[in-house]
Amino acid sequence: MTQLGGQVTLPEKAAVTINCTFSATRYPTLFWYVQYPGEGPELLLKAMKANDKGTNKGFEATYNTETTSFHLEKASVQESDSAVYYCALSGTLTETAGGTEYKL
Repeated sequence: MTQLGGQVTLPEKAAVTINCTFSATRYPTLFWYVQYPGEGPELLLKAMKANDKGTNKGFEATYNTETTSFHLEKASVQESDSAVYYCALSGTLTETAGGTEYKL
């Protein structure tokens, strides 16, 4: 699982894409979690098979098996979207997840 880390600052109403790619011997279940300041992580999106498309809180991500990616996108961010976003996968003990903090 590859996710670029570090803090990113964006203006309100900007579009955002948070990239997430994976490498696995079989296609795992993919997740996006969000962690708002002072709170625990919560599930944002989940995809179980190729071309699954999840949407929640204006965010969307599509499970792309050709590019082995599950990029998180939102067309217009708000200040309330400021959080740490984690891409994760299930079905393996050897892969890991990363986090990216977005100040929006």
